[in-house]
Amino acid sequence: MSDIDAFAEAALQLLGPRGFTRDGDIVEPWLTDWRGRYTGRAIGLASPASTSETAELVKLCARHGIPIVPQGGNSGMSGGATPDDTGTAIILSLRRMDRILSLDPDAMQVTCEAGVVLQSLHEAAAEHRLRFPLTLGGKGSATIGGLISTNAGGTQVLRHGTMRAQVLGLEAVLADGSVLDTLTPLKKDNRGFDLKQMLIGSEGTLGVVTAATLRLLPEIGGRAVIWAGLPSVQQARRLLLHFERAAGNSLEGFEVLPKQCLKAVLDYLPDARAPLAGEHEWHALIELVSGPDGSDDLPDFAQGILESAFEDGLLDDATIAANDSQAEAFWLLRDSISPAERAIGPAMQHDISVPVSRMADFVAAALPAVEQRFPGSSALAFGHLGDGNVHFHVLAPGDATPGEWEDGEGKHISAFVHDLVTEWGGSISAEHGIGQMKRDELGRLGDPVSLALMRSVKQALDPRGLFNPGKLLPLAQTGVKP
Repeated sequence: MSDIDAFAEAALQLLGPRGFTRDGDIVEPWLTDWRGRYTGRAIGLASPASTSETAELVKLCARHGIPIVPQGGNSGMSGGATPDDTGTAIILSLRRMDRILSLDPDAMQVTCEAGVVLQSLHEAAAEHRLRFPLTLGGKGSATIGGLISTNAGGTQVLRHGTMRAQVLGLEAVLADGSVLDTLTPLKKDNRGFDLKQMLIGSEGTLGVVTAATLRLLPEIGGRAVIWAGLPSVQQARRLLLHFERAAGNSLEGFEVLPKQCLKAVLDYLPDARAPLAGEHEWHALIELVSGPDGSDDLPDFAQGILESAFEDGLLDDATIAANDSQAEAFWLLRDSISPAERAIGPAMQHDISVPVSRMADFVAAALPAVEQRFPGSSALAFGHLGDGNVHFHVLAPGDATPGEWEDGEGKHISAFVHDLVTEWGGSISAEHGIGQMKRDELGRLGDPVSLALMRSVKQALDPRGLFNPGKLLPLAQTGVKP
């Protein structure tokens, strides 16, 4: 019996048939990332049902030298949850660990396991007239553990911050099988390093997140969702400033998208309709919310801000959603951009940020620069203008061959975009993580001091390099065997 077979037999005995399988039909769907860019192989799929089972499995992997690739909903954008093609690793799925362990309405806190799906958390909070203040297009598949491991953002970061700001406590299994338990939240705690923050955004390279305590907020009393047509992205920036001054904390989200994105979505969704008549170069999707007792005043409040924006010449046209159904229809247009684009053909996707004050100027300068440098390509940007993060995508020419284009000209395009972002003082990864997609670019452009510190932490916590090898840290600089 080979060592791999011996490991597999021991894993089966530990986890049972529901917890460990080598059945190709079951494992195969989880070997390819959501975008279809990366496909690997694995010994099998491990699905522990508890933290204790996860800890014992990690100890077993350590004894046999088996790498572990943690995976939540497999909805990541950077290939961070996909094994390599050696077939020597296991996929560690946390999807069976999907219990909400406690929910305290008075403290406005919830403790849940890593496999809880974001939408399920939203629904559980709503039963207590509370809400979890982070959402994104993949809320029906993204898990809490994955969102923590990538420090996910979404459409409410403008007001509430990234996943890092939502985590009050954390539980994680470390490389030796020990369990770090900081689930009990303390408002003040000065006992040294904040270890949970080190694990947030580490993409499973330092530990396996198994549970978390998260903050909740009171449910909203009302919402006003506005769709505005604009002549330029710089005008969108001016409109954002107007809403920030006028609306204050009522401003929940401010998204932008160009006319190309809206057209792609309208072609993709057969029943969708454009919110505005006529054609506009850019569009803004704005959401205002009120507290539980302020819903009656919100429509007039939103209307007043919009009227003053018209008086100041900040937009060409706008409409306020008449009801929740229309508001959700507006958001569906925004959330459908990625699948609509994927249906068109190959593209290089970049999840970038620059200082908020410079984002509009960056977009206006970078889009034509890319198209001029790479004739036949089509560059577009959409997303969270209010927090300085846009999704900067470059679509391939119509005659491009999928796979070949991404591995050829596509890589040169990404390097060019990342160079531009770096020149503007930005980040090549704002909310989707580094994964394997941007690993080498981080090595090329990252700050040497920061990389050295990250390598030191990795070496200290995972000296054998068994946690999610080949992700986040550039391979040539990890100091550990992949």
